[in-house]
Amino acid sequence: MVEDNYIYFTIGKQKHIALIAHDGKKQELVAWVERNADILKNHFLCGTGTTARLIAEQTGLPVKGYSSGPLGGDQQIGSRIVEGNIDFVVFLWDPLESQPHDPDVKALLRIAVVYDIPIANNLATADFLLNSVYMNDEYQRKVENFNKTMKERLEKFSR
Repeated sequence: MVEDNYIYFTIGKQKHIALIAHDGKKQELVAWVERNADILKNHFLCGTGTTARLIAEQTGLPVKGYSSGPLGGDQQIGSRIVEGNIDFVVFLWDPLESQPHDPDVKALLRIAVVYDIPIANNLATADFLLNSVYMNDEYQRKVENFNKTMKERLEKFSR
């Protein structure tokens, strides 16, 4: 495994889904969750600050809340991805509004890509992912073996 180019992780049938939305997108996300409650009730939901609270209050679904995005919630979600505790992210970010925590948002998006986590940034993508054949089945995600990559880079530069 140490010498493999990739490491494979299984996303189980029951997904751990992070739900995040900037202020201008929160009601869109709540409405999406309401429309898809029959599917989402079979998975573990979490989210940042106000978004998690609004979803739980307005849909009745259990949602584990983390801190607000600007107060570190995006980073908390990112750390859960690294730990292997989040399988899927729906993050409705507002492209027309500047965010004071933009570096945290970019870090979360980056970590989702590094760990090969499905991430929807708009409702169309969220709908496609939620209705994918993989939602009710296991999925093998492929993550680059960065230990091997770093070892190879060190060997290359030490020559």
